[in-house]
Amino acid sequence: MIEKVKTNIGNLLLSISDAVEMVSPVVASHQLRTSYIAWQIALAAKLPRASVEKLYKAALLHDIGALAPEEKIKLHAFETEKTEQHCVIGELLFRMTPVLEDAARIVRFHHRKWCDWRCPIEDPDVLEAQILFLADYVERLIRRDVFILNQTESLLAKLKKKAGKEIHPGVIEVFMEIASREDFWLDIVNSKLHAIMRDSGPLHGIEDDFTMLVSIASLVKNLIDFKSNSTAAHSAGVTECAVQLASLEGFTEFELMCMEIAGNFHDLGKLAVPVAILDKPEALTPDEYNTMKQHPYLTYMALKNTGMGQIAEWAAFHHEFLDGSGYPFHIKDENLTTGARIMAVAEMFGSLSEERPYRPVRDKKEVKDILSDYAKNNLLDSRTVNLLVDNYDDINSMVEEKRAEARRYYSRQIEQHPG
Repeated sequence: MIEKVKTNIGNLLLSISDAVEMVSPVVASHQLRTSYIAWQIALAAKLPRASVEKLYKAALLHDIGALAPEEKIKLHAFETEKTEQHCVIGELLFRMTPVLEDAARIVRFHHRKWCDWRCPIEDPDVLEAQILFLADYVERLIRRDVFILNQTESLLAKLKKKAGKEIHPGVIEVFMEIASREDFWLDIVNSKLHAIMRDSGPLHGIEDDFTMLVSIASLVKNLIDFKSNSTAAHSAGVTECAVQLASLEGFTEFELMCMEIAGNFHDLGKLAVPVAILDKPEALTPDEYNTMKQHPYLTYMALKNTGMGQIAEWAAFHHEFLDGSGYPFHIKDENLTTGARIMAVAEMFGSLSEERPYRPVRDKKEVKDILSDYAKNNLLDSRTVNLLVDNYDDINSMVEEKRAEARRYYSRQIEQHPG
């Protein structure tokens, strides 16, 4: 039984930032390193604490609007000039999340050049967006195959050319003060930077309340759902099914909220899966399936040290089977909690009852028969499956309602922010 969840907002945002960039070694830690640079500039500029925290949050997740792995890679490598779309979607996602809402405008304008602003640099929105512009630009310039101290001179030469046109000279001047220190550059490429930010970053001592955790879980759900038409309603359906099953199992109100959080987080690792695989109109090849199979592992790695305890297990173990033949951990029944078993059944129900790019929706009888067979073969928990089968119409109706709501929301966003 879960009675209390105690986590830290800084640690959780760091984990989500990491998860967003699991797509490729090319972009790994880009947001983390950018947030460190922005944080140091903010400190050197003696910004108020609230501004430092706001800028840090914006930098840590500034590219969440780049939903496809391919888009992130192109942005990082300066291979596209189409920067507006991910800024707009990023702002939208920030505004939907209370703990991030105050940083939404920084994300919206982090690619706006100084020459395009019509407000003075003293305007906090302008200054903070310009600091993030510089931090993002510098981090993307850093070559990962060259020792950092052997490239700082060329980096600074390129940066100086941006003064007055793309970046305010005063922002560059502040950056030059910290750029003269070798430790600043060595910190950026330090493999322990995540730990440094966790232990001493601007949010390291701020614990979030449960409401905050719920909103961040909702952010993750939106990140996943916005990524692809094929995922637009999946998280909503699985979450609703899991919550309804947990209710029938006798979970407390608090545990039901925990189950909702786990459902919203469960496909976090899919952020690393290319859209081409998610939307493929036919069965996956063995190699593509292996790529897909990493996603619950990545979910667990992102959540396990955030203080969420069993919620992380409920979220990540949704492809485990009781006989140990599931993936990626091959955990057997004695080590699978009731919450994890519920999530596995909800995931299977979601997969069977949804339309997929490579097949139409299965009818009720077929879904019930397949679930029952999985239970008989000691793959899924028989008690949970029986609860679903016995209450199928009611649960399916509530799941379909949530899916329809998610699809409508997804469609509205695509219409308003077309790619």
